[in-house]
Amino acid sequence: MIFIRSHIIRRLRKIALIVTLGGLLFGVDTGVINGAIPYMASPQQLDLTPTEEGLVTSGITLGAALGSLAAGKLADRYGRKHLLIGLAVLFFAGTLCCSMAPNAILMIIFRILLGLAVGGASVIVPAYLAEIATASTRGRLVTQNELMITGGQLLAFTVNALLDSCFPQVGNIWRYMIAFGMIPSIMLFIGMWRVPESPRWLVMKGKQKSALEVLQRIRSSHQQSLQEIQSVDSVMKRDKDIKRAHFRDLSLPWMRNLVLIGIGLGIVQQFVGINIMMYYGTSILMKVGFGHRAALIANIGNGLTSFIATAVGMKLMDTVNRRRMLLIGIIGTSSSMAMLTLALIWLKGTIVLPYVVISMTMCFLAFFQSCVSPTTWVLLSEIFPQSLRSLGMGISTFCLWLANFMVGFTFPIMMAHWGGVGTFVFFITCNILSLFFAYSFVPETQGKTLEQIQIELRQRTTIKRHHHHHPDE
Repeated sequence: MIFIRSHIIRRLRKIALIVTLGGLLFGVDTGVINGAIPYMASPQQLDLTPTEEGLVTSGITLGAALGSLAAGKLADRYGRKHLLIGLAVLFFAGTLCCSMAPNAILMIIFRILLGLAVGGASVIVPAYLAEIATASTRGRLVTQNELMITGGQLLAFTVNALLDSCFPQVGNIWRYMIAFGMIPSIMLFIGMWRVPESPRWLVMKGKQKSALEVLQRIRSSHQQSLQEIQSVDSVMKRDKDIKRAHFRDLSLPWMRNLVLIGIGLGIVQQFVGINIMMYYGTSILMKVGFGHRAALIANIGNGLTSFIATAVGMKLMDTVNRRRMLLIGIIGTSSSMAMLTLALIWLKGTIVLPYVVISMTMCFLAFFQSCVSPTTWVLLSEIFPQSLRSLGMGISTFCLWLANFMVGFTFPIMMAHWGGVGTFVFFITCNILSLFFAYSFVPETQGKTLEQIQIELRQRTTIKRHHHHHPDE
């Protein structure tokens, strides 16, 4: 039995490794711009204005918002597997076009197109992983996608620094930095043909026999596979009045509540202020006194911190309660940002300031990547019922990307008007509001099956509406 179990877990991990190449691409494509943009912006290259620079950086998140909205519908129609194969092609084509873009306008358009693939992957990968995982491995498998995203960013930062060191005189080196992303997209395309379709999607399409065949390869017993299919089937039958969720179904209070919690989680994850560090890490470090190359190297430190913290979060995910992790994470990010702000006030102009800033940034990243970020994605993959999962994750992820775009686009403007201190005070306020939201509204889902989570969340809404009713356990 133990042997069968470890064999099954190995098989699940292998599937997850292939599927999360989508996450790696997401990391590479968002991280690469950090090192590429100074070269790209120079007069001999694309000669970007500050506004164009902002749009090249955040265009990908605008595309991602649109991609995440469309992905859910397409995944319900064509299946998770086929959609990921299509996204691999889109990743390849988008990266190729970006690396060959002749001017700013086309570059922005290609970055938005590439964003469609990033957004699609950010919805489908966690949803697929949640659907193939067992209740005990779900947190870990979904978090593996986060590990691949931060791994992709670290990879991009490292490749950028290497190319920068090896070819210091080559002006169009940024084209090679971007082109590097074509390698993982080919790997995703080849790998996806060897991965099974999501068994829950097959049940949703009435293909119980195929679903059973898939489950028998990734569950420890025939009995367990049958039970899982029956459980999914019975929940589907109960929800058959809403076979496939449409926007009009959001008039049902329990569904609307779930989608609002999802939207809240997406906005919280961005307004805590992570992408200030991810997109503008280098410029912040240069502002407080590091030289350009020193800032690029320090940025690898940020990437490494994120990667290690995500690995720690992945370990914690199966033992610590989701709610507790989220709350601890937000307390950590707000404290780090508060310390950073005090340092900007008290240590202005001193030799220690850059070092305090980098250590507080790393502290912030450690709390965010180990607690806030993975918990957000795991909760989003867990709280929606099968009939609503694609639509719910699509809407929540759309809001997450929109918030990401707003933070990325407005940060330089805030810095110009309010200065560093004012900008950070704004984000500290956002952290405090996020803490209140997480404490008041986020449910606990650890160690429960997806079907159990749904029944509890549904009861919770009904109880809130009829105060005098007792919950039926």
